[in-house]
Amino acid sequence: MTFLPALRSESIKIRTLRSLVGGLCGVLLATAFFSALAGLDSEGEEFDPLFSAFFGVSFGQIAAITFGAQAVSAEFQGGALRVSLAAVPDRTRWFAAKAVAIAVPVLAVGLLTGAVSLAVGKAALGSKADGLTWGEGLRGVVGCGIYLTLMALFAAGLTAVLRSGVATLSILIPFLLIVSFVVGSASAGVADFLPDKAGQVVFHQTWEGPLGAWTGLAVTAAWSTTALAAGGWSIRRRDA
Repeated sequence: MTFLPALRSESIKIRTLRSLVGGLCGVLLATAFFSALAGLDSEGEEFDPLFSAFFGVSFGQIAAITFGAQAVSAEFQGGALRVSLAAVPDRTRWFAAKAVAIAVPVLAVGLLTGAVSLAVGKAALGSKADGLTWGEGLRGVVGCGIYLTLMALFAAGLTAVLRSGVATLSILIPFLLIVSFVVGSASAGVADFLPDKAGQVVFHQTWEGPLGAWTGLAVTAAWSTTALAAGGWSIRRRDA
């Protein structure tokens, strides 16, 4: 089977699994909800209206990584991977199709999520959002789509290595919600290059660290690429 039929097959799998469709809806709902809450509680000397408008991405990304993890972990249940590889014997081609099938819907939902989050966040901020420019808002929306896609692919690659969605989420969720903040408090220089901290620079109006909006996303992309490469190696080398 060539790449396009393999991609079509993997896309059908994703569209027909309710848990995966629900995960994509969760990305939008969680991000918009928490962005609205952040906008209603926006005080302090270090207030950043752009980050406040996209604050919900910190929670929406949990749904994104869950989507990526579940899309791959489903292949390790009930011998599904053996069936997939029987149809697409080239394991690299199959895993590439799986990655693209994950990335495309997350990117589409991520861009929509960014637009909704910006609108909801600005509405909640009211006059406090007057300082945001059109360009900064566009950067946040595009960055939202790219960032969520990269995090979903990061989870997909790690799941291919661990062969367990539960194991992947047990590592990534505590890391994103707890460990990253602890490391950030203890060592800002190291934290700047963590996948979530680096990627979220795009949501800040100003940033004093070594990375910029797009170089931060490039660092996150490097993490995701490494995870996918490791996942692809695992798929090629280990028994189905």
